[in-house]
Amino acid sequence: MDVLTKEQRHKNMKNIRGKDTTIEVILRKALWEKGYRYRKNCRSLPGTPDIVLTKYKIAIFCDSEFFHGKDWEVLKPRLEKGNNAEFWVSKISRNKERDDEVNKKLLFQGWTVIRFWGDDIKRHADECVKVIQEVIFDNFLEEPVP
Repeated sequence: MDVLTKEQRHKNMKNIRGKDTTIEVILRKALWEKGYRYRKNCRSLPGTPDIVLTKYKIAIFCDSEFFHGKDWEVLKPRLEKGNNAEFWVSKISRNKERDDEVNKKLLFQGWTVIRFWGDDIKRHADECVKVIQEVIFDNFLEEPVP
């Protein structure tokens, strides 16, 4: 594994986007093609969901594997051996806690929360749309848009 200089790492981290990420755009395009209309980055809701289907009260988050701690049991020990271990373990642990808090707040307000991992969106956007359609059909007894 290559070791980055402090300046290189700073540049990389600075370029990580908070909205309109590649995975968000892929999922939004797939939804749009199926006829679903949505709001992006809805700041009036807890956690500012990446995509919101207001008609169905569905909040969708497109989570990156690293920052949201996918396979945390595997990732955490790897981070503990790396540079700035305390910072990264603390940051990602807090992100995971915040995700749980946001989910609970949204559920309490009557929203359905769906979270997708970035790799799943990149590889299987159509399957992600099917999951959303199933939620719509199950919760609203409405035929999903083909």
